[in-house]
Amino acid sequence: MSVAEYMHLCLNDPRHGYYPNQTAIGREGDFITAPEISQMFGELIGIWVLAIWQAIGKPNPFILAEAGPGKGTLMADLLRATAKHPGFNGCAKIKLIETSSAMIKEQKDRLSGHLDNIEWLDNLDQLEDLPLILIANEFLDVLPFRQFIKTKKGWFEHCIGLNENGRPEWVTGTAMPDLQKMPETANSASDGSVFEMSPAREAWMQLLSERIVKFGGGALLIDYGHARSQFGATFQAVRDHKQVDPLETAGLADLTAHVDFAALQRVSTEAGALASQILTQGEFLQMMGLAERAGTLGADKSTKQQVEIRSQAERLVMPEQMGSLFKVMAIISPEVASAVINIPPFCTIDPS
Repeated sequence: MSVAEYMHLCLNDPRHGYYPNQTAIGREGDFITAPEISQMFGELIGIWVLAIWQAIGKPNPFILAEAGPGKGTLMADLLRATAKHPGFNGCAKIKLIETSSAMIKEQKDRLSGHLDNIEWLDNLDQLEDLPLILIANEFLDVLPFRQFIKTKKGWFEHCIGLNENGRPEWVTGTAMPDLQKMPETANSASDGSVFEMSPAREAWMQLLSERIVKFGGGALLIDYGHARSQFGATFQAVRDHKQVDPLETAGLADLTAHVDFAALQRVSTEAGALASQILTQGEFLQMMGLAERAGTLGADKSTKQQVEIRSQAERLVMPEQMGSLFKVMAIISPEVASAVINIPPFCTIDPS
């Protein structure tokens, strides 16, 4: 089977899949996401959402959506930050795109004060025809992808089969990739080179972009990945905060792959949306004022608490931690382009 089929079954099978049956996020789970590291992350996303809402004309009502909302931490911090600005929360119709019943329960606990204004949906198709501001943090990396490998006979799909002992192993399939979607050096790449593409991510991005073009709004996408399409195998499994073999831990580990932001940028542009430049998470959060927010948050705290706040901020932005690996891209309805030129990641990075 393809990596996409394997990934979908391992993550979503009702009886044996990872998301329906395992604790994913948090210290007691398998990995920690940025919202769980610090409240500052969600608060700054809240400021971004507020700025976009103002840029698109303060529509009332509008949809405030999050794809893959985790434990609900990001949305809770976001709504606390935006509550200080008159009108915003009252105009927002909150939609959480989530398919895991276990995660929905955690989200309801975390967002208990907002339940009268939250609706849970399975996918983008279920959103109302209203202006949309959507956040997706560590959502795209779990959408299925396909992997191709260069052989002496050309590019073929890298698949998963069973060996003579019934254990999963890598095999070469017969399907060939669309070379037009690969780097120009694909034909001259050395044997054994790997290229990954995700029709699922691109289809999701096209649907999101078309909706934003038609009804107005914007979206912020944050995930680990690369800003340029490139060769390399990034399929990974994480269990108990450690990388493990994805073929040996089916249903027991989180499966992900790096997001090709250049491909998503291309899809969005072709759909008519305005796509931003691609920043690192460190660049984006610093431009959004993380240092200032950390200073304010720690102003009346003990020395120990100030050190912890500083440590959280560094984990989010330092290159050797989450700062460089994670990328940030946004899209906006093109008619408001002039209104977002000072909002990261649409604004130009100061070379200084």
